[in-house]
Amino acid sequence: MSSTPHKPASSGTSPARVAAAVEATVELLYRAPLWLPNRHVQTIVPSLFARRPAVSFRRERWDTPDGDFIDLDWVAHDTPPTETAPLFVLFHGLEGSSSSHYAVALMAAAREYGWHGVVPHFRSCSGPLNRLPRFYHLADSNEVDWILRRLRAAHRGPVVAAGVSLGGNVLLRWLGERQHDAVQVVAAAAAISTPIDVHAGGRALSQGFGLVYTRSFLKTLKHKANQKLEQFPGLFDRDAMLASRTMYEFDNVVTAPLHGFRNTDDYWSTATTRPLLPHIQVPTLVLNARNDPFLPAEALPSRHEVSAAVELYQPEHGGHAGFMTGPFPGRIDWLSRRVFGYLERHIDHG
Repeated sequence: MSSTPHKPASSGTSPARVAAAVEATVELLYRAPLWLPNRHVQTIVPSLFARRPAVSFRRERWDTPDGDFIDLDWVAHDTPPTETAPLFVLFHGLEGSSSSHYAVALMAAAREYGWHGVVPHFRSCSGPLNRLPRFYHLADSNEVDWILRRLRAAHRGPVVAAGVSLGGNVLLRWLGERQHDAVQVVAAAAAISTPIDVHAGGRALSQGFGLVYTRSFLKTLKHKANQKLEQFPGLFDRDAMLASRTMYEFDNVVTAPLHGFRNTDDYWSTATTRPLLPHIQVPTLVLNARNDPFLPAEALPSRHEVSAAVELYQPEHGGHAGFMTGPFPGRIDWLSRRVFGYLERHIDHG
């Protein structure tokens, strides 16, 4: 990927400028490689087998207002960015971290652009178990609010934010709830492979091949839940937790009651961000592949369902947080180009 930031096309009409604009537009259109023929390989291969750029991080720990902690991983630079360079904040997905394939690729892009980059980990996702009788969840916009406002107060340059899957959902919820207040915190945002309709996404993961992804999530979630019961005996029903085979069942026993929801239906209804999209005022890219195995295409929003600040991009292929390109073994930098190109266009460099 070029280290030159993407610039908006000039208003001029010379042939060279028109050609450059067309080339930039074509580059941002996603086409899956022929050797990744379906939604599942487009999801699994990038996650498990993609060649990843070399990225290192510096970890910082913050104590939370409620007596817990989170860890933030800052991307390391050979030459530190200027104090006023943009800050790119990435919220990871369910059971993700700064080592997730998409996080590594996006943080490598932040480094190449000369931007500051940070991955705040949701509670329990940075390695050590968090202190309190809670974890993290799809509707945790208060956590995002606290993190972004603290970063905004400490940073002299523009702040932009992105979220992938669960992280994108929480970010969209924050943007839709805070509306104009969010404009004072971030200059632009991007949400990638977000489960905008959580009920539809939950059903997709509870049947057929979707259960393969569910089993992977539940393996680590149940391990953490067992650790949490060692901290807080009797916090929830261990047998019911261990017996859960779907996200619906696990959320009903663990996630929903630990975070103040009546049950899974209450939690998933609250967490669904589709009704909030008309209220977003920050320029926001919402990127979902129409073949995402975590969310059926019919659950995706149309142009008339979102605010003028929201740009929808729904390519036919890409899987869930995949978007791999090129011949085998492929590259995972298309998403970075698409996201950073969008964010760059909406930053005021003063």
